Amino acid sequence: MFLLVCGIAVFVVTGATFVALLPRGGKTHRWVNTEWEPYVSVAVCSGLALSFTMVLSGLLNMLGSS
Repeated sequence: MFLLVCGIAVFVVTGATFVALLPRGGKTHRWVNTEWEPYVSVAVCSGLALSFTMVLSGLLNMLGSS
């Protein structure tokens, strides 16, 4: 259950971060075309993969313990 809740929390934080990085008002984010751009992209993708892994592990753990 703990992994499931933590996975959902990581997904929400990653989603909020992604939405915050989207362009607004015709302007791109300040990290676009900088040396940090690939690191930010990898961090968002890693957060998404981590959240799905934690949710899946939590669900399998709940199903296995029943």
